[in-house]
Amino acid sequence: MKIGVIGAGSFGTALANLLAGKGHDVSIWAREEEVVTGILENRINPSYMTELVLPSNIHAYYSIEECIKESEMILFSTPTHALREVAKVTKDLLTGSEILVTVSKGIEEDTLLTPSQILVNVLKNAILEDQIGILTGPSHAEEVALSKPTTVVASAYSKRVSRIIQETFMTPRFRVYLNQDIVGAEIGGALKNIMAIAAGIVDGAELGDNAKAALMTRGLHEMKRMGSTMGAAQDTFSGLTGMGDLIVTCTSTHSRNRYVGYNIGQGKTLEEVTSGMNMIAEGVKTARSVHQWSKKNNVEMPITEAVYNVLFNNMNPRDAVQELMTRDAKDEIMI
Repeated sequence: MKIGVIGAGSFGTALANLLAGKGHDVSIWAREEEVVTGILENRINPSYMTELVLPSNIHAYYSIEECIKESEMILFSTPTHALREVAKVTKDLLTGSEILVTVSKGIEEDTLLTPSQILVNVLKNAILEDQIGILTGPSHAEEVALSKPTTVVASAYSKRVSRIIQETFMTPRFRVYLNQDIVGAEIGGALKNIMAIAAGIVDGAELGDNAKAALMTRGLHEMKRMGSTMGAAQDTFSGLTGMGDLIVTCTSTHSRNRYVGYNIGQGKTLEEVTSGMNMIAEGVKTARSVHQWSKKNNVEMPITEAVYNVLFNNMNPRDAVQELMTRDAKDEIMI
């Protein structure tokens, strides 16, 4: 299959390498000329995954048009806030037969759409909703690139497309399950980044393992609460895109969102932390979006609100924890 990958960040690069290893003809688009040049001349992405030597069947382009030309599948691997922009560029270049897959994890600010919904919204006159799907789950790019065992979920608006995604990406080291609850899978992928910032704050402020366990458990509850409102299946959040992604992102040293929270817990400001980062922590923008969503829909999400206040209202992290610990007593299981 000819596959175009839009976005040459760490995950786009790792997945391009995986797909090329399966024999697919892969093209990858990068916004930065030096990334394109590095891949073409040295088979190395000089900005991301710099130790990964890319095979010869990965072709790099600075032009989206050239990248996706004659592609049967297009993989969108951009941050959620950039997805609408690249989708608009892509729209007039589509033939209408392509399968579109996004690996973005977040909620768009103001529209409050998930990544697949952004594609449906932008491309509705160019491609059928049934041709759009997602690939998501606990999958740090650093480990995917090293072929360490990874399991993820493919979901789409049609079972046919979800199965094609599964077959296209599945390897002995990259196992792909199917889950037709695309809304639930995307909510899990978005909210786990907010919870990872909170988990990082707990670690950075040395608040202990008890606090972190409580945070992750109650964070899963907030996923379920948002999912219930949006019509997601509750079982989805017990799976890879809920609990699985939550565990890895809240505990791994590879997690950019945990890194942001950890440094804030250590006393740094958000600006100090993010100004020194090469990669984007999706949870920062997602915290703003999900906070906006919770207020609009009158859904109580206390951890999300605490993270939002720490990030954007200069609230002291320890004060935020104190507020969470002194909320009114209530039953544990309440959706």
